[in-house]
Parts: sequence; C-alpha cells; structure tokens
Amino acid sequence: MPGCERNRCLFGTDGVRDVANRGLMTPEMALRLGRSYVLFLIENGISRPSVAVGRDTRRSGPMIESALISGLTSAGADVSELGIIPTPGVSFAVSRLSCSGGAVVSASHNSSEYNGIKFIGPDGCKLSDDSEAEIEDYLGDILLDEWRPTGPSVGCVLSRHSLCKEYADWIVNTCCINVDREMSVVVDCANGAASPVAAELFRRCFRNPVVIEDNPDGTNINEQCGVMHTNNLISQVVAGGHDLGMALDGDADRVLFVDRKGRLIDGDIMLWIIGKWLSRENRIGGGVVASVMSNKALEEHLHEEGVPVTRCPVGDRYVLETMRTINARLGGEQSGHVIASEYFATGDGLCSGLLFLTACRSLREDTETLVDRFGRYPQVLRNFHSLDKDEFLKRESVEEAVNKASRDLGEFGRIVVRPSGTEPLVRILVEAKDDQMLRSVSESLFETIRKEESGSRPDRSAEVKYL
Repeated sequence: MPGCERNRCLFGTDGVRDVANRGLMTPEMALRLGRSYVLFLIENGISRPSVAVGRDTRRSGPMIESALISGLTSAGADVSELGIIPTPGVSFAVSRLSCSGGAVVSASHNSSEYNGIKFIGPDGCKLSDDSEAEIEDYLGDILLDEWRPTGPSVGCVLSRHSLCKEYADWIVNTCCINVDREMSVVVDCANGAASPVAAELFRRCFRNPVVIEDNPDGTNINEQCGVMHTNNLISQVVAGGHDLGMALDGDADRVLFVDRKGRLIDGDIMLWIIGKWLSRENRIGGGVVASVMSNKALEEHLHEEGVPVTRCPVGDRYVLETMRTINARLGGEQSGHVIASEYFATGDGLCSGLLFLTACRSLREDTETLVDRFGRYPQVLRNFHSLDKDEFLKRESVEEAVNKASRDLGEFGRIVVRPSGTEPLVRILVEAKDDQMLRSVSESLFETIRKEESGSRPDRSAEVKYL
C-alpha cells in the first residue's frame, strides 16, 4: 500500500496548511519552507533549481507567496511567478517551462482564513511522502541557515502571468474533445483560482454557459459555493432548467456535477463513465484506481465492463502512486479528484469535467439518469474527535466494535476506518447493501465508539487545521 512511515509534523495529505499568519502558515514558515525545498532540490542533483509558483485568490495569498519566493530565491532558485492560477495550472507550467519543480500557495477547499503550501516535482505531480519528509528534515538542519548564495548566485524572479491563459488554451485543445456545445451548463468557480479564465474557457466549449461565483474578493473563496456548498448551484440549475451544474473547489483540482434534478454526480459516477469510455476505446490500461471511500457500486459497474478496480488510501497522491504501480490510466476519489494520465498527470477539475462530458456524449449517456442507474450502496460517515488518533484506533473496545460490525455485514457491506489527514478526527464509513442493514450495524457501532470519544474530544478553540 502506498504511503510513508516517516513521522511528519508539518505535511499532511496535501502539503502544509493552517490559519494564515498563525501556527504553521506564517510568512516566516513560508520563507523557511522555500529554502528547505531548494536545499532538497540541490541535494537531489539540481545545481540551479527553477521553480514555478502560483496561488489562489485568498487575501493572505500575496503575503505567503512573497515570503515563499523570498525563501526560494535566497537559497539560489530562479522563480517563475504565475500569479493566480489553478493548482493543475502550476503542474502545467512546470512542464511547459521545464522547471525543477513547483509550489502552490492554496488551502484548496478550506475557508478563506486558511492557507497552505504544497510542492510539486519536475513531473508536475505532488511530491511523495518521503520527499516531503526530507524537506521537513531540512527545516532543522544547520545548513538551512548557513546556505547563503550571493551575487549572481541569488535567484531571480520572472513574472509569467501569461501561463494561465496558455493553460486554459491547453485545456480546450486537449480535453474539450467531443462535448455537446448545445448543452446548457452552469459552472461554479468557488470564487477561486479558476475565476480569471473560466468564463472565456467555457464560452469556447459551450454556446451559452453560465459562470457563477467567479468574482473573488480575497475573503469569499469557497464561501457557500463550490464543491463544499452546492445548494446555490443546485437551485440555479433546477430553476433555470439547465442540463448540468459543474462545481469546482478553490484551487480547481476537484470537480463535482449536479444533474437537472439537482442531484449530485460525484467522483465515483465520473470514474464509472470515463472508465467505461476509456475501456471501450482500449485505453484503460491496468484498470481504475479508487480510494477506500469510493462506493462499492463503482466496482460492480466497472466489473460489468471487464475493468478491474484497485483500492488505495485516501489522497490523490496515493491514487497516482497506485496508478503507476499497476499501469492504470484512470483513478480518482469520490470527492471529485480525477486523474486520467493520458491527458493530465494530476487532479484537474477543469480537464476531468470536460472529459466526463466528452465520455457522456461519446457513449450517448443520459446525464439525467446517471444517479438512478448508478444505484449506490447506502453509506454513512461519522467523525469522532481524538487528539491521538492512532491510540484511539488501538483501543480494545473500538477494535472489537469494528470487527463485530464487519462480521455482521459479511459480503453485503464493508467498514472503512481511517484517521483524518486534515483534522484531529477518526473517520468511520459504513457501507451496506440496503438501508435497514446500514442503520442496524452503524447505530450499534457508532454508539459504542461515542463512549470512547467522550474522553478524547479536544478543545475546539485550540485545534490546528492543516492538510
């Protein structure tokens, strides 16, 4: 199973994240992380690193970005400053500019007071756990403060804001293959990084797209919009009689759809349809990779197409690692991260959204009936608070309750227990063939675990949220 056993304090499943200007995400930390990343690149054989840096629309973005760039250049890296651009746009820039790596200042789907930094390798993909652990190790290395290039060895900064338009052009030319131009689509940009390019991009793909939540003011990113809050999108789709709604998150690496009835089309349904399309074109490779949270119905539908599904831990980096291991060309998560490696090497909401619509048209799928036909297994997810997540999961009463619930479900369901990568939470998913079995098993399980939680709940005001 992909992953790393090294103990890390800063990096979560998607970089370093915290309330901006507090805790882990201060300008001082951003500067040191930038220097550490350059030392990591140099130690890995790159004598004069070049790094592409982009950000989303948060008010704290320029503050964190400028500190990060100062750290990068003070350690001797040349920086291409991209401005506001989707996270996958930074991956595109790394490839287009032949950079040594990239960095994104973003807190993705989190609210505006948060911010974060995630690093990208020369292949345009997020770094492995081991690589992030190495970067973190340099923070405590004496070399970090002693490494002080001077004169021409100090890095330079070039403004490359035009790369965002190049990225949008690439999306249209690469992923807008066979969409129905007459389809009526509403696109929710979450007031995030896709906002500067979305209106023009979708006008090139559809005759009359409606683009909403594309007026960022620094504080409204993800605020009652985007993938985390789809109610406004649903109301506009249903009231306007549109065919589909498309919701992005703050850095545009995720996408979800809603159908004309206002029902959610999640990443599992997208994987089903794109997987079926790629399979029938003999371009599926070793199958489809899905996280442990994906619905069992996905496996059943793809099995009918002769497509194997391989499970992996939650996190798009683990999706990609598993895809590489089994030579799969498609992978993703229920949350809307989708990677189709023939087209893009990282989660890209704009690209995967257009590929989904291409697959629907190519297969003549009726998007209004997808939710009904998918027939998902009922699921219930509960979060339990614990400052020491590993200790919580090892408690005898918790283990016994989970084992009993698994026996009760048998082959008609499953249980997934995992510590959150973003918060002091243990997440428990119960999935069953029918609602009655789900209620019976989950209520007993959750009641037992709730008793254990009572002594584990932290002071909410003291929580640190990072990813």
